Amino acid sequence: MSVSIATLRSLSLEEVSSVVWGPATLVLIAGTGLYLMVGLQWMPLRRLGFALKAMVASMRTGKSSEQSGEGEVNAFQGLMTALAATIGTGNVAGVAAAIGAGGPGAVFWMWLAAVLGIATKYGECMVAVQFREVDSLRDHVGGPMYAIRNGLGPRWAWLGIVFALFGTFAGFGIGNGVQAHELASVLSSYGIPPLATGIGMALITFVVIIGGIRRIGRVAGVVVPVMAGIYVLSALVILLLHVGEIPAAFQLIVQDAFTGRAAAGGAVGVVIQKGIARGVFSNEAGLGTAPIAQASARPGDPVLQGAVAMLGTVIDTLIICTMTALVIVISGRYLDSEQGVMLTKSAFDWALPGAGHLVSFATVTFTATTILGWSFYSERCLEFLAGVRPIRWFRLVWVAVVVIGATASFDVVWLIADILNGLMAIPNLLSLLLLSPVIFKLTRDYNFNRSQAKE
Repeated sequence: MSVSIATLRSLSLEEVSSVVWGPATLVLIAGTGLYLMVGLQWMPLRRLGFALKAMVASMRTGKSSEQSGEGEVNAFQGLMTALAATIGTGNVAGVAAAIGAGGPGAVFWMWLAAVLGIATKYGECMVAVQFREVDSLRDHVGGPMYAIRNGLGPRWAWLGIVFALFGTFAGFGIGNGVQAHELASVLSSYGIPPLATGIGMALITFVVIIGGIRRIGRVAGVVVPVMAGIYVLSALVILLLHVGEIPAAFQLIVQDAFTGRAAAGGAVGVVIQKGIARGVFSNEAGLGTAPIAQASARPGDPVLQGAVAMLGTVIDTLIICTMTALVIVISGRYLDSEQGVMLTKSAFDWALPGAGHLVSFATVTFTATTILGWSFYSERCLEFLAGVRPIRWFRLVWVAVVVIGATASFDVVWLIADILNGLMAIPNLLSLLLLSPVIFKLTRDYNFNRSQAKE
């Protein structure tokens, strides 16, 4: 009887997840991105060069392109902190899951979601900086909850509370326990016990997050570029070795996007759903998480920081996920029964014997930094709800969950985390639509040429 009850509970969670991530939410995600992109007159695409220059200037000087301003981290560290949480299992296992369930065509819709997500990421990070606050610890705090409260007024405060609640609890699942479990699973294949992995990762997490956003930003500013660079380089080597097969892979992706021949049941709807959903999981555009990190960045220029932040979607999905997808499609291993990380490892090993170890290394570093980045997200959501007093206890609980996640089964937690992630997106996207006049006006009034001259 207990097995039947557990099965029913699992099925009910799957049903809730399918509703939360159903057509209405996917339309809201894509529709918001399209609305912002058109309303901004395609500025996020036209100003990618400006954003890149601002990021490089920040990385080179240790400051943003504006020499003055307040914030705990510079623009580059803010972007890297966001990427630390964003670049995770979605780039390795998520892409494989999308292709495994929706066929190669799912990659096309992942690209489309990412292109529209550039505008969404710009808008949500811009308003996060515009409406941020300074807390009792004299740190800059922001994100969708503050943008809702300060930008939309007291009568919308409940919407910010809803977002913060979902954000606090979602982090323990998708940003911590599940990541620790994936980390332990990979290392266990090399003979390292899950408990040892959990304790080791917990110690590292404690040392980093006890220093708050400043220490997380410094660590992310070093680790994220290195780990992403190694993974992209290995994928690039494989693609160069099979360069003649790349055009056929692109052709297959585009054709399958509208036929669904390789999808489960041959349904085009499955291809679209898997592509958009996994694209959002990968780059988090619209979830409202990245703005929490970006709000701590200096110089406090909303447009400049929004422009730097939108590069995260380009780096995460249009570069890293595309590399993973092309290797998988060229290998043809998506036709086998393997899924997730094992599918990606199999594809890399097929193309370049031994490259699967690099996938394992990438998975370890991706999941580890995701735990660090998401700790900051959930901490800020909790602070919005209860102030700074519970932060110390929150960090201890967060570290404990790392050990629990490494040693436990998290099938149900995956479903709960998926549901909470989807529920986070809804209040954030609604607030973006309501705050769109602010986004359009600040962007329209911004002198991009003057800012570039200062770089």
